[in-house]
Amino acid sequence: MKRFAVILGGASVLALAVAANVAADTEDFPPLQTLGPPPIPADNPMSEEIVELGEMLFWDGRLSGNGTMPCSACHLPDVGWGNGTPISFGYSGNQHWRNSQTILNSAYYTRLFWDGSQTSLEAQASAAAGGAVGGNGDGSMMEMRLRFVPDYVERFNDVFGTDYPRVSQAWNAIAAFQRTVVTDAEQVPFDRYLAGDQGAMSDSALRGMELFNGEAGCIACHNGALGSNQQFYNTGVPTPPEFNEFPEFQLVMLWETYAKGASEELYRTVTDDMGLYHVTKRPGDIGSFRTPSVRELVWTAPYMHNGVFATLEDVVAFYNAGGGEEQTAELEPLNLDDQQMADLVAFLEALSMDEPLLMEPPEIPETATWAEFDQ
Repeated sequence: MKRFAVILGGASVLALAVAANVAADTEDFPPLQTLGPPPIPADNPMSEEIVELGEMLFWDGRLSGNGTMPCSACHLPDVGWGNGTPISFGYSGNQHWRNSQTILNSAYYTRLFWDGSQTSLEAQASAAAGGAVGGNGDGSMMEMRLRFVPDYVERFNDVFGTDYPRVSQAWNAIAAFQRTVVTDAEQVPFDRYLAGDQGAMSDSALRGMELFNGEAGCIACHNGALGSNQQFYNTGVPTPPEFNEFPEFQLVMLWETYAKGASEELYRTVTDDMGLYHVTKRPGDIGSFRTPSVRELVWTAPYMHNGVFATLEDVVAFYNAGGGEEQTAELEPLNLDDQQMADLVAFLEALSMDEPLLMEPPEIPETATWAEFDQ
């Protein structure tokens, strides 16, 4: 309550009322707040040189099986650092089975991927580049490609002190770059509001904030600076129509079920993504997925692990109805009216930057011929 009292001097009556209710309703959960600097692991320190190298590698198709699937293939700045489709395309000849989630603010997650199967950006980069329906790259081949690029040999030597690039160092560099792809608080209405700008959010967004923290109960899962408790829930998100209409989507989902070690019974009967179960093998985790951040939602549609909802209005309507069928999260209908749902959407939009975070692709260095490299 003190935090709100400090920033609300001279606020409107509505803002004061909202702040009082927010403070009362969020006592059991970490409040939404402005993101601080991203955490930096001790074994992968940041520098301008490693970030610049990581940016180049992020756009370099050499870190994939056929040389055409860089990180940026599925994480493009102009579509919210995802790929803008409900379910991502896969490696050449394959189809993915999940939404390509944004890497915006991925620096703050402790569990990466929708099923939390990786615990660091370094491990995430490696898993994505080597995944069979992702990058499908072989580590030794990708490393050799980097060693045939004189510019990379020089840069890896400068950054890591090694004579030749090592693929593990490439993942470190990409992770360092991703830690710079974060929200600019000065561009976010909600963060400006917390900093004392009482005109930063509309009256509708202020009412939505009250609902978020109170009657709607969103704060129970979407809390803290990131807007996610990073826990896993089965909320009954419906199966995307692609799974029923196009065989290739079912094929890759079944292959993933088999490859990730599910029982034969599940393999032969499953009709949807099993989520966290692939990691824990606990039946109670079937269909559970990590809570996504509510930051930057304006730029990162579509939503959910399978991209089944195209708009924030769709998402709010889903939770207003109490979630979906066969859920285990025990959600109840919120019974919000149309104005309340519109207010909630307005607040969710106020958690995004005013403009998308865009970036021009860097120039990628060329591979040397054997004769050039040997000189």
